[in-house]
Amino acid sequence: MLKLMKVLALVLFAAAIALPMWMPGTVEGQGGTEALTTDMDAKTPNDLFNGFGALGTPINECVAPPVAPTARGNGRFEDNKFIFSERETVADGLGPTYNDVGCVECHQSVDVGAFSQTMEFRAGHITNGAFVDASGGQLIQARGTDSDIVEHITTAETVKAFRITTSTLGDGFVECVSNTDLQNNVAAEPSAQRGTLTAVPVVEANNALRVGRFGWKAQQASLLSFAGDAYLNEMGITNKFDGSQGRSSSDPAAGTTENPCSTAEGVQNCTGAPFDPVPDPEDDGGDVLAFADFMAATRAPGRQNPIPAAATRGDSLFTSTGCAVCHTRTFQTAAPGTLINGGAFAVPAALGNKIIHPFSDFALHDIGTGDGIVQNAGQGSANMMRTAPLWGIRARNRFLHEGLNITISDSIQLHAGQATTARNNFNFLTAAQRNDLIAFVLSL
Repeated sequence: MLKLMKVLALVLFAAAIALPMWMPGTVEGQGGTEALTTDMDAKTPNDLFNGFGALGTPINECVAPPVAPTARGNGRFEDNKFIFSERETVADGLGPTYNDVGCVECHQSVDVGAFSQTMEFRAGHITNGAFVDASGGQLIQARGTDSDIVEHITTAETVKAFRITTSTLGDGFVECVSNTDLQNNVAAEPSAQRGTLTAVPVVEANNALRVGRFGWKAQQASLLSFAGDAYLNEMGITNKFDGSQGRSSSDPAAGTTENPCSTAEGVQNCTGAPFDPVPDPEDDGGDVLAFADFMAATRAPGRQNPIPAAATRGDSLFTSTGCAVCHTRTFQTAAPGTLINGGAFAVPAALGNKIIHPFSDFALHDIGTGDGIVQNAGQGSANMMRTAPLWGIRARNRFLHEGLNITISDSIQLHAGQATTARNNFNFLTAAQRNDLIAFVLSL
């Protein structure tokens, strides 16, 4: 009997240790309602708008051009969607170096605002054990408005990484999750799997710090900062929210500097003639506000409907293997009226107290797939990546940050480091159980 009691005590102790891993990751408050979701079908009309701001009517430029917001929330969704979908030209300030000509070019599958197969490229090198940006900056734009300034790197840049486009659908809800909820969620993770949250500047709040949540390195905390940064870095269009050289939007010099051009002949200053004919800032902020508010007004990606039987069986396996430790199932957004983004934005009713299921803790982890690039979280983050939100993943067929894996199974096998236990637990399942877990993931 004594021996039996010792064994029982040991089992109970092991269960207590394992409990955090086996419990589903969930952060909810009181009085929340489920966020509106999109069916992830471009053929479904009026399926993107979540109620933030006014809806408006589809834009016909032959009748009237779109009108950009003058402050967050005072525009119309259809106007913002149109501006998000516009193609920029040299006359608009495109370039001199850039990755694509419009937001929708990189955010379209399966609907406006989602992801794509498009990739950006970052590079740098190691000096005295530390990552250093490539000369001219770590982001190497793929295209240019003049062949003389198309960017190139040298063999000195030994750290190289591609990153595939992330989805922005539902990001308004993510923006409205409080710092405290993200911090409490990470604190509850087992120590071996615990993520690292970043503190990043909010450009529109005089660079006040907030917990990052957008981008592969969680390098942005607000949609306005995220949009301003992308307008400069992905399209080469200067704006007061671009954060160039660490400036805030209130800095008199905000939006006045183009990205340096890392040419084959060396780094060139591309601000002004002959490569940059449009005076800076090239956007007065209206387009960036439209981008941010379009993203904020999109619904969250919804589940496959109907949910396959295999996916239902795989639901509990996703938790029991430990996947849900980092891929947090549920958060609830802050209450309406709560000031966020360093006080620059109040949570609107359409986005407040909403329950979302992003399947991410928005923290950085080292799971063996890191890209070696350092951004806002210090040298220790070089091989960390933000937990990829899995909502809407069924519409993507290229996985992990470089988009080089085309099956969920292969992607799981690449998980190591802090994800080793979850990967091993997956491999211990029967073949049928593994298929069910994969079916669950592909139902998200």
